[in-house]
Amino acid sequence: MILSICKIYSILLLMFSLTLFFFSINFIMLDQVIFIEWELLSLNSSSIIMSLLLDWMSLLFMSFVLFISSMVIYYSDEYMHGDENLNRFIMLVLMFVLSMMFLIISPNLISILLGWDGLGLVSYCLVIYYQNVKSYNAGMLTALSNRIGDVALLMAIAWMLNYGSWNYIFYLETMKNSFEMQFISYMVVLAAMTKSAQIPFSSWLPAAMAAPTPVSALVHSSTLVTAGIYLLIRFNMLFINTYLSKLLLLISVLTMFMAGLGANFEFDLKKIIALSTLSQLGLMMSILSMGYPKMAFFHLLTHALFKALLFMCAGSVIHNMKNNQDIRLMGGLFKCMPLTISCMNVANLALCGMPFLAGFYSKDLILELASLSIFNILLFILYFLSTGLTVCYTFRLIYFTMTGDFNFSSLNSVSDEYWIMLRGMLGLLFLAIMGGSMLSWLMISTPIMICLPIHLKLLAVIVSILGAYLGYELYQYKISWNLNMMNYYYTLNYMGNMWYMPIISTIGVNKMTLKIGYKIVKTIDQGWNEYFGGQSLYNWMIFKTKFMSFIYKNDLKIHLSMFILWIILILMFIY
Repeated sequence: MILSICKIYSILLLMFSLTLFFFSINFIMLDQVIFIEWELLSLNSSSIIMSLLLDWMSLLFMSFVLFISSMVIYYSDEYMHGDENLNRFIMLVLMFVLSMMFLIISPNLISILLGWDGLGLVSYCLVIYYQNVKSYNAGMLTALSNRIGDVALLMAIAWMLNYGSWNYIFYLETMKNSFEMQFISYMVVLAAMTKSAQIPFSSWLPAAMAAPTPVSALVHSSTLVTAGIYLLIRFNMLFINTYLSKLLLLISVLTMFMAGLGANFEFDLKKIIALSTLSQLGLMMSILSMGYPKMAFFHLLTHALFKALLFMCAGSVIHNMKNNQDIRLMGGLFKCMPLTISCMNVANLALCGMPFLAGFYSKDLILELASLSIFNILLFILYFLSTGLTVCYTFRLIYFTMTGDFNFSSLNSVSDEYWIMLRGMLGLLFLAIMGGSMLSWLMISTPIMICLPIHLKLLAVIVSILGAYLGYELYQYKISWNLNMMNYYYTLNYMGNMWYMPIISTIGVNKMTLKIGYKIVKTIDQGWNEYFGGQSLYNWMIFKTKFMSFIYKNDLKIHLSMFILWIILILMFIY
């Protein structure tokens, strides 16, 4: 039996993942950190050194990224079957993973930029993979949004020259009160906000859904969008308990709320899951800005497990639905594809924070720590409202896909027959159930006891139950709405369009520029410039040419006339 290229790479990545996982357990137990400096080039007194930081955090994160990548590549073997450019696709995914590895193990801003820009470039190639107008627009929005962060990181690199080295890890504690380091922290936070799609850079994340579904599973779980969170976990010492952390908390909670609200008005299956990723990124960023980087990392890992599974299940459903993504056309899928829908529901319930699934261990802890923290009532209400909205859009999705009748073609081949895709999903299913408890045993050495009043303790449960009920109500009113239809249309347009952020990010940025450019071209380049420049020169040359032509065509008459004229002039001067 000859193994396909996808299966070979999948097995290799899985072996690397397990090796790194056991190393990370060893590093946690021994509380060990290895700092490697590899001299690439030495010329006279200058040397170029590549630094690598291996601690339990980087090793654990790398093992998770490699495990999810191995499952995604294995899954792609069937999902991308028949694609003429499958080898190119696999190479792009591997380059994507390699860029993420560079970013994870780098304690140096230059090598971080190598991974950071690698992620940006390869993500552009993957988003435009299907090569249609929608993909090109989405790719351009993704690339240009991330360029802002790249520029911020380059400015941070320039300011790091004040310290004589780009190894930021040496200066975080000693120099955190200096102006230079504060400026660097602002730039790093800006870079992380663009990569992790916080307001006002959120619009690229749902647009990036134009990429193939296996790529979405990888991007939205453990690679591209988590790069900004990971960078801030490393830099967290710089901005904890500063004005910047309060600003970041407000932005992240608003992002969380906006994404939760938008997902409830969305009918595209992949966009709903993309907005749920945005909501969870807001949650990670908010708990990070409160001063709990370990909790943000914990949720980052658990979220990666169930979100990759959720995307893979969604991909399987879309594959069976003949590439249709509208959830209104789905329904009663549990009859046709019970195993896929079971996996999808496990991932959905883990996303909601269902007790004893992966998401519960991190999400519940984060909500209780938020209840224990000191911030104003507005942020507190938005925090728990966003949690309720997460459950709301999740249950709405479950109702649309599971209940009722199948609303697509009566002649269909919807089934659970794609065994390679199912094996890829089942590989992640185990960790989506057990991963949270396993990580809590590994990462939290002593049990955390959080003492809260009974109403705060039960608040997460209450908002979840209310959210599930509201999701049912939203499903019931999928056709008719009790509001005036015009009001409903404007509400849907505003909420479903992420508060008009995609419009602001595209038309808002380029419409005025293009209009001014058009007027400049019409008035200057094709106006006065043309009149005094090209056209004027052209007319002058035509006139001179005609004059010379006239002379050449009448040469004898002109010679005689000139001769007589010269005679007259000479006679005038003589006499």
